[in-house]
Amino acid sequence: MEELSFNHPYDWNLFLFGDDHMGASLRYNKGWSQLVDMMHSEYDGLPASRNFGVHHGDFIEAIMVDDPRWTDVETKEGTILGQIHESIRALDPIKKKLLAILDGNHTRKLHRFGLITKKICDDLGVDYGTTTVKLTYNNKKGECQFKHFASHGFGTINSQADDPERRRMGMKLALKKRLKNKSGDTLLNSMGHTHKLIKLEPSKELFLADNGDGIQQYYTGAPHGNSGYIHPDYKFYCNTGSFLKLYGDGFSGYAECAGYDPLELGFYICRVRRGQPVQLDKVVLD
Repeated sequence: MEELSFNHPYDWNLFLFGDDHMGASLRYNKGWSQLVDMMHSEYDGLPASRNFGVHHGDFIEAIMVDDPRWTDVETKEGTILGQIHESIRALDPIKKKLLAILDGNHTRKLHRFGLITKKICDDLGVDYGTTTVKLTYNNKKGECQFKHFASHGFGTINSQADDPERRRMGMKLALKKRLKNKSGDTLLNSMGHTHKLIKLEPSKELFLADNGDGIQQYYTGAPHGNSGYIHPDYKFYCNTGSFLKLYGDGFSGYAECAGYDPLELGFYICRVRRGQPVQLDKVVLD
């Protein structure tokens, strides 16, 4: 695990994405270009200079020629060196906006050749986040505004409910269960790996209290600054999606062969306003 700290203005945008699998035949290159364009454009009234991002890992497919999934790999980028080269090229336009790149399970399979993710981070001048990273976001004075736990992720997040609303809620609660105890003082918690786009925002509940001038209504919520424990119900959670399509023309990828259901491709943008996360925007790729 790595711990990183950054000073930011009070209002900014945090792009949360990953699992673009450079080298895979089913990588959605047009979608990646959409992400890059958005990071270099005004978003929600803020200039591009206020856009930053965390890459949640698996930036290359990392499949070797003796792997049964080799047929899913683009010929021109089929070698591991080719995938690394193309990934550096794809990440270069946003490298100054990236706060960290995480290590994923695909690249970890190649650790016998060294820390590939760290190598790419070093070449790009981006912080290497290991598999999980804890980021502290401060104001310009260095005062903590909130903390963020980011992980490449692990396992699967599914629901067997028949009703689509119950199924969606079941996966939201599964994501919360997966992340809620990983770090007690992080207001924002994100992971990749499953290729799903799932978010769960804080649940604010009404309560009554006597403020010395009669009974008043209040709402539960996280303490500003987040220097201590934050109740899991007051946290933001998201699963950051992917850039890997299910079907290709004239061939079957390993996700299709495994019988996986289609998933929305995309990522999330966390709006930070007045030093606090206020909303997670889902971006579904065109």
